[in-house]
Amino acid sequence: MTGREILHKMKLKFRALLQEKIKGPSDGGKGKSKMSKHITHGFHLVEGKSNHAMEDFVYAQFRQVGDNELGLFAIFDGHLSSVIPDYLRNHLFENILNEPDFWTEPENAIRKAYQMTDDEILAKAVELGKGGSTAVTAILINCHNLVVANVGDSRAVISKNGMAKQLSIDHDAGTERKEIEERGGFVSNFPGDVPRVDGQLAVARAFGDKSLKRHLSADPHIEVQIVEDDTECVILASDGLWKVMSNQEAVDAVKEIKDAKAAAKHLTEEALARKSSDDISCIVIKFQ
Repeated sequence: MTGREILHKMKLKFRALLQEKIKGPSDGGKGKSKMSKHITHGFHLVEGKSNHAMEDFVYAQFRQVGDNELGLFAIFDGHLSSVIPDYLRNHLFENILNEPDFWTEPENAIRKAYQMTDDEILAKAVELGKGGSTAVTAILINCHNLVVANVGDSRAVISKNGMAKQLSIDHDAGTERKEIEERGGFVSNFPGDVPRVDGQLAVARAFGDKSLKRHLSADPHIEVQIVEDDTECVILASDGLWKVMSNQEAVDAVKEIKDAKAAAKHLTEEALARKSSDDISCIVIKFQ
């Protein structure tokens, strides 16, 4: 079998594996690495008190790809839509892994796939409807390299030696006012109490939102981390958690909880106790 045939076979396997959907939104789940017995993941979701259907979706799986293992983790937080975050759950990782340079230049592959997926969503606007979604994705390559990307305010935090470090950027409308205005848009606190793009959307980067797209971006912030002996956990969550908890508070809250699913559930319960009324979704990846 030639190298090209092997690559084609691997791509077909990718596609088949990624089409196995996580049913949901489920309220929780867990899994573990086959490459390292110490690495596990768990997730938990809680529907908010808003008068709409659940708009948070989670993807969390370890996958064997030939001699390699990938941990694929993501939070998709929809606004005015549950269809678009569900579309992302079912297509974004497939698009990333189908990029020819994923294994050699994963950052470049992720950036191209984010844009391509946004283009797909905009092209299907009649079918998918209005609204959009934030996203934070984390790809763990062979239990060693962690590549995190995000648009919007869903967040990723890593804990090393007990210290929290944010790996994503909250793309708030207020902090990207200049870029929004350069695209012809405006940022206003009216109506409401937070800066919004064209007075409508609180995030400056998102998938979808066709009516606002010329003033928005789907270009992700990307951060690469090496998993070392001092890496304890990574937390991915929607803003339903981060509105009421700091990065360090979240890390401290799961420090003594060994089971990753229990840790994720504890974070959602703590957010509820702190009166978060939004949808809350959380993934915890434990390395020890």
